[in-house]
Order: sequence, then structure tokens, then C-alpha cells
Amino acid sequence: MTIPTEPIGSIPRPGYLVEALGEHAAGRLDADGLGELQEKALVDTIKRLEETGSPVITDGEQGKPSFATYPLAGLASLASDGVVIPFADGHTRQLPKLTAGPFRYQTYADTYLREAKKHATKPVKQAVIAASAIGLVYPGEELAGYDKEQFIADLVNEAEADIRRSLDAGADSVQIDFTEGRLSLKLDPSGGLLQSFVDLNNAVLDRFSDEERKKIGVHTCPGGDQDSVHSLDVDYAGLLPTLFQLKVGNVYVQLASEADPERALRVIAEHAGPEQRIFVGVTDPIDPRVETPEEVRDRVLRAAQYISPDRLGTCDDCGFSPFADDTSTSRETAFAKIAARVEGTRLAAEAL
Repeated sequence: MTIPTEPIGSIPRPGYLVEALGEHAAGRLDADGLGELQEKALVDTIKRLEETGSPVITDGEQGKPSFATYPLAGLASLASDGVVIPFADGHTRQLPKLTAGPFRYQTYADTYLREAKKHATKPVKQAVIAASAIGLVYPGEELAGYDKEQFIADLVNEAEADIRRSLDAGADSVQIDFTEGRLSLKLDPSGGLLQSFVDLNNAVLDRFSDEERKKIGVHTCPGGDQDSVHSLDVDYAGLLPTLFQLKVGNVYVQLASEADPERALRVIAEHAGPEQRIFVGVTDPIDPRVETPEEVRDRVLRAAQYISPDRLGTCDDCGFSPFADDTSTSRETAFAKIAARVEGTRLAAEAL
């Protein structure tokens, strides 16, 4: 038998690209100059991902400013003082805040997919940001002439377009990044905010057929940035039952860094839909130590005790550099971990 294995998304950008992004932001490098370096990084990333043996690859998000804000880049009606996301080590990330409507994506993810497919010889999956994450840009006070209901209607249209355009462009699958799901339980332990997030994302997913949803998945993790997380202390038992209400065919679950993975696996076994494939995280991007293939194998075999092997897949816990300026993990470490995931998954499939 074979067990599918996939990356989650981002690969650390090479130093020359990180430097170029800073130069571009400061006005010392034009868009063409930045674009040349982004393409150079993309070509190298795809080549090295394919060399790991991964049967499915991504573009490594070399062209994205971040996994969360790519649709907003260039939108004029934004202020900088939006929702603040605190991480366990004390650093924060801050989302922008919408100042006027109507709301429209400025960039769709198929832009990155089409560039990746020019260079890839293997299937390419495409990550998109969840509508629930983008929904956080609407301010607490209602905008004049553009109420929350109008914003949500526009957001659902745009999030649908983001997914559909990637499917139409030939994505092997589309992965919805939903890191705010676990964080929502820290903000609202009652679960009301989480349920509202799931309902909003399902409003988008309802626009796809059952067949289309087989190629759509959702990724959950406790956030990963600069070797820190924002919600690892939130109990998975509070998140997973509601998460599995999402109308997707694939669920990618961070598990390698989980303190009690067997407890999480029991919850997954109880609540996952019978048609959903579960991709379990078997490498931890925040841990600088590279897992051995044998460690990965054993993590897969443990998961197979709870999830039928014909519904099992493997992945990395999270992207390795979801924000473009995050250099806490080296490219070499990321590719080594991915290679270990691929080989360890093969060993587990042989054992099963």
C-alpha cells in the first residue's frame, strides 16, 4: 500500500530574497527586480522539494508576503492597527484593518500556482487563507456605508473565487489554512467564536460540489512563527469536534509537536467524517532537530492504530516560514525534515 504525504506550505526564503523584500519595502528595489529574485527562489524551491521525493509539492510561498495577508497586498482601504496575535515567546503579529468598502481580494492564490506549475514536474497543491481569517480585518465598529453583512457577502464571494480559481488552474488540491481556529478558543473558551468561524468557512464550501470538495482540505495548527506558537496550550478536544464539521475532503492536523498525540488521535477517530482523509503531522518545523525516518515511521504507525490506513496521510505540522521575514528555520533544515517525512511515510506503508 501507499500512504499519501504532502507539505503544508511555506519554505524559508533564501537570504537574498529576505534582503530583497526589505529593500523593496524601503523603495530601493523596484517590482521587476524583486520579481526576478522571487522567481529564482521559486525555481530553486521546487527543484529541492522534488529532490526530497515528495509526490506532491507546493511553491513554498516564495512569492507570498505571508500565508495570511496575500489577498490584501496592495489594498488601499486598510489601516495598520488591526487584530494583534500574541505568541508564546512574547512577540506579536498584527493584521491590518479595513477602513472602507467594498472589499475585494487584490491577489488570488492561483497567481502563485500558475507560476509554480511552469517549473514543476510533480503535482502542485495550493494553500489559501480561510475566509474566517480575512474576516478579522473588519473593525469592531461598523463602517459607514458598508455594514458587516455586506462585508461578509463580499468575503464569501472572494474566498470562493480564491479556491475555485486554483482548482480551475490545475491544483492537485487546495488547502485552507485555518490557524485561527485553535486560537479562537483562547479568545473565546465558550466555542462561540470557533463555531462562527466554521459556519463562515462552510458558507464558502457550500458553493462547491461534493466532487470538488474531495480536493479541498483544511489545515489546523497552533500557529508557528519565529520558533514560537500562539495556541499550543489550547486543548485539541475543544477544537477538533467542531473542526470536523467543515465540509472538506482532507484534514491536515498538527500532531508531531502535540504533548499527547494519542489523546488527539482518539478525538480524531471519534469525530472525523467517514469520507475524510486525515493527514497527520509527523515533523515539527519549530524543533531544530531533524526527525529520523524511523521516528516518522513510528508516528505514522501510531496514527494507524486510530485511523484506517486507507484514510491516512502525512504532512508537516505547519509551514516552515508562514511570514516572509521568518528566518528561524533554515532552508536546509526544512528540506531535510521533508525528506525524512517522505522516507518515514514509505517505511510505515511497507510495515502496514
